Order: sequence, then C-alpha cells, then structure tokens
Amino acid sequence: MSTTATVRRFGAGKAGPRTTRRTRAFGVSGRVAIAVLGLVIGFAVLAPLLAPHDPNAINFSGAYQGTSGTHVLGTDASGRDLLSRLVHGSRTALIGPFLVVVISTLLGTLLALAAVWFGGWFDQMVVRVVDAVFAFPGLLLAILATALFGSGLKAAVVALSIAYVPYIARIVRSAALRERSLPYVAALRVQGVHGLWIALRHILPNVGGLIVANATLAFGFALLDLAGLSFIGLGVQPPTADWGAMVGSGMTGVLQQHPQEALFASALIVITVGAVNTLGDRLTERWEARS
Repeated sequence: MSTTATVRRFGAGKAGPRTTRRTRAFGVSGRVAIAVLGLVIGFAVLAPLLAPHDPNAINFSGAYQGTSGTHVLGTDASGRDLLSRLVHGSRTALIGPFLVVVISTLLGTLLALAAVWFGGWFDQMVVRVVDAVFAFPGLLLAILATALFGSGLKAAVVALSIAYVPYIARIVRSAALRERSLPYVAALRVQGVHGLWIALRHILPNVGGLIVANATLAFGFALLDLAGLSFIGLGVQPPTADWGAMVGSGMTGVLQQHPQEALFASALIVITVGAVNTLGDRLTERWEARS
C-alpha cells in the first residue's frame, strides 16, 4: 500500500475539500436527524411519564374534541386523548422496526461473510437464494405471514426480518468480497490465521460502517412497512396505540372533518422516516469517504 493510500485510509494528513464538505454535511443534517430521533426515542422511553392521560381511556361523550387545556391535541372518535396515544404509539412504531433490523442484519451479515469466505458452490447457492427471496416485496411476505399465522406485530416482524435479509446480505457480500481481495487478508492467511477469525476480526470491522449505515436505512423502510400493515389492520391490534393504526382509524375522522388523528400520526411517521433516511445517507457518505 502506497503512502498516499495509507494517508487516505487512516485519515492522516490534511483533509481535502471533498472530505471537508462531506464532514460538514454530516455535521448539519446528520446532527439534526440525530436530535429528532433522540426526541422520538425519548418519547418512547418516557411515555408513561409524558402522557397526560391513559391512552386507552374511552369517553364517547368527548369524541372529536378540539385543542383544549385538558386535551392538548384533541381526542379521537372514542374520546381518547390524542397526545397520549401518539406518545405511547412511538413505542410500537420503533420497537417493531428495531427488531426487524437487528434480526435481518445479524442473519444477513453472517450469511454474507460465510458466502464470501467459503466461496464456490456455497457462495453461488447463497446468491441464488438471496435473489429469489429479494424478488418478493417485504410487505407482501408480511401480509402472507399474517394471513397464515394471524394478525399481530410478531408475525409481521418475523416476515419482514426474512424479507430484509437479502437486502443486507447483498450489500455486505459486495463489500466483503472487496476486502478479501486486499493484501492484508492474503498476509493473514500466509501466517496461518484461521479463516473464521479473519472474517470476524478483520473483514467485519472494516465493513462495519457500511452495515450500520444500511441498517439505519432499513429501519426507515421497516417502519413504513409495519405502519402500512397496521393501517390495513394486520399489524398492531387495537386498543394498543400505534402510529400506523392511528392513521387507519383516523380516516373515518377525515371524512367527518376531523383529520387530526390521521394527520398527527402521519406527520410523525414522515418526520421519523425522514430523519432515519437522512442519518443513513450521512453514514453511508462518511463510510465511502473513509474507504
């Protein structure tokens, strides 16, 4: 490796204009995205303390109330406090995508590393299976799973986790193939280092930034897919508060000139997904700059 390549790889020396622009871009939009996500996560963690009312308390006489001192954002068709339901809904809106990303990233990364290291027929088999599963939309698999095993968050999470494995595996495999072709891997093999140790101790850390970046992007897609399932009644079931379910139940209010439930829940979904995608883009750019 030349001196110039060493400087670029380990960040020594003075950063060029292109690197400076990317760092500044991450510093502005990335920090805003982190702040937004931190706020949403804070709502989810502190929901019992922040919610002013019981999110499931029904009061039909107080249906579709407007903004007031008692109900800051008004109430829904059942007289339930919208602010309380939005705050508690952040829990289900985040925990589902989080589980999908953790499961799919773990399985996809292990599958990709195994395919790259063993190569040959095993690699070809993994590629064929990944391509076959990748051809089916994740939302379609989730609908099929809920139709077979019943509605609920668990079936949707399992189905989407399987559907997202090819997405992670294809990206990690491409990056790991490039890493395996580098001289340091050949040097380690000459020294007698075990292949599994090379893959886990050296290749995995070098592609770790890319894995984190794409897992962040996958979180946004999973949030949208799970919200869509809840919207059509196959995800989180009532009376549990959930943003996607609130958009679905709020459609009746939209027709009756009371759009606040669907409007607030949709806005939170858009803001959260936008923040996640922005953070994922910034992480991807940083990884590409450092590589």
